[in-house]
Amino acid sequence: MPDTAAPPWLRATHGGPDGGPEPAWDFSTNANPLGPCPAVLNAVRSADLTRYPDPAFTRLRAGLGARHHVAADRIVVGAGASELILRLVRASRGPVLLLGPTFGEYARCAQAEGYPVITAQTQSEFLARQPEAALGFVCWPNNPTGACWAADFLNAASRRGRLVIDLAYAPMGPEGIEPDAAGAIRLYAPNKSFGLTGLRAGYAVLTQPWPDLEWLAPAWVLGAAEVAFLQAVATSEAETWLASTRPVIATWRRDLAQALRDLGLAVQESPVSFLLAEVGDAAATAARLRLAGLRVRDAASFGLPGWIRLRAAPPEWRLRLIAALADALR
Repeated sequence: MPDTAAPPWLRATHGGPDGGPEPAWDFSTNANPLGPCPAVLNAVRSADLTRYPDPAFTRLRAGLGARHHVAADRIVVGAGASELILRLVRASRGPVLLLGPTFGEYARCAQAEGYPVITAQTQSEFLARQPEAALGFVCWPNNPTGACWAADFLNAASRRGRLVIDLAYAPMGPEGIEPDAAGAIRLYAPNKSFGLTGLRAGYAVLTQPWPDLEWLAPAWVLGAAEVAFLQAVATSEAETWLASTRPVIATWRRDLAQALRDLGLAVQESPVSFLLAEVGDAAATAARLRLAGLRVRDAASFGLPGWIRLRAAPPEWRLRLIAALADALR
């Protein structure tokens, strides 16, 4: 049960598990619908869970650094993107600036630490208000709208202040989709792209070493399975598998978007695994679909109460969703 003593703005709201029985068809998660990656899953299952991993994650950070062409001291690993977001906010010690509507953890972590949250609605407003903030967050492609912010904007923002670009979904988009913004911190959550969201492992690529981020982490922030996971996703075998899923994801997303438009719904696509559909009362629609064995993401927590977020899925899933949605909207 949720902690009813916590203020509403501190309660985490995410897709996926909702406390009820697992549905037959889950469209609420943004994970790769073709996952898990077999090679990565095998590496995780082969991890030696009888021993502590290296507390400094020396080999892991060196490997990730080599992958991104930076020194190991510019790699910080953490228990998923959410844990790293909280650490980044704590280390920044000041207001947080967002480009909304967007992922709720940026604001939630700031509020949990008692820092003001500044929400900009446009790129120009973000730049205008950036001097007021200690840390800026942009999600690219944005969750839930799918917006890909202009490279000129990202570079301007990274020059004006400390900027974090959350790239949780970019690896599922067309190859080369990741923006070139050398002055920004880049945040990665590969468990989504490789279909293993039950593993909590992510990392940040810093613009320069930031020791505060290290000592703010708990000891052994990653277990042996998570270390094996992050090592495995950097292999050529894993990259080849991910590349093979991209065109399938794109086809499934486009087919879902067209089916929703055929129902008369407005659709906002992303270049990755998810899209938005306007259904009127999103909470009521999501509840009706849940009773029919489908889970979708009500986008009200993003400030979009008329929309639901859906991920691309196989054709048989799509047919089931469209039939149930047509009933729910009557």
